[in-house]
Parts: sequence; structure tokens; C-alpha cells
Amino acid sequence: MDRKVKFNYAFKLECVELVLKKHYSNVYVSRLKGLDESNIRKWVAFYKAYGKEGLLPRRNHNYTVDFKLKVLKAIKKESLSLRETSVKFNIADASILLKWQKDFANFGVEALQPKPKGRPKSMSNFKRKKRKSDKPLSREEELLLEIEALRCENDLLKKLQALIQAEEAAKKRKP
Repeated sequence: MDRKVKFNYAFKLECVELVLKKHYSNVYVSRLKGLDESNIRKWVAFYKAYGKEGLLPRRNHNYTVDFKLKVLKAIKKESLSLRETSVKFNIADASILLKWQKDFANFGVEALQPKPKGRPKSMSNFKRKKRKSDKPLSREEELLLEIEALRCENDLLKKLQALIQAEEAAKKRKP
């Protein structure tokens, strides 16, 4: 399943060419096309760095821990902005870098480890705990099991009674 692309390739290329070939300003093109100036700046930077391929939509990548550390070190060592870093390392969204920085500052290298995506697996293969042995239960064990079952039944009946009383009270209030 492909990701929905907000702006298509032809539109991005048209905006970039207005800036680079016709020498329009980023602000003018953003007003002309009705979008944010930061998008124009980002597209121009990616176009300058990677050519027409820089404007193509990119899939979400699973970046390694080493790559993330390399990027974070480059930001600190070279005093790069998030946009400059995203262009330099060909990362589609600069907000990912901000998340990496916060995670690294709060939790260290462990936070940069890849995390499982999606819903957790269901417990379909869950099996009930088996009895310890096949020998019959002692009289004491049987009585304990019976007491537990009776307590459960008693709790259930109490809850049912409370529900019935609540319904009756609600009926009395309505008329």
C-alpha cells in the first residue's frame, strides 16, 4: 500500500524551476501556489543536492542505530540545522531528527533501537496452565476449589442484584 503524497512530483518540479530558472523568490512562489514557504525551501535544497530524484516521494526507512548516531554527531559537531541535516543525509522529514535528539537526550542509545510497529500479536496460542499431575485431588484441594467457585458465583449474583436495583431506581425517577 503506497503512502498518499500531498504534492506530486510535477508540482514540486514546477515550483523548484520557478525559483531556480526564473529566479523568483521562495516567498513569491509560495504565495503564488498557496503553500508554505518552508516546503519550497526544502524542495529547492533537495533538488540542488540530489537532482530530480530529490523530489521523488521516499518510503519510510528503518534507519540503523549506527546511522542515527552518525547523524546526531554530525548535527552537534558541524552545528547543522535540522533542514541542512535532512538534506545532507537524505532524510525526508526533519521532524524525525528532532525525535531522535529528544529520545537520545532522555534515554540514551537504547531509545534509538528500532521499535516494533503495529498492534501486538494476539494471545491466540495461549494455553491454560495444566494440572501438576493426573492423580485425583485431595479432599482439601477439592474443598478449596469449591469455595473459590462459590465465591465467584456469590460475587456475580451481588453484581446482578446491584444492576437490577439500579434499573428499578431509574424507572422510579423517570415518571
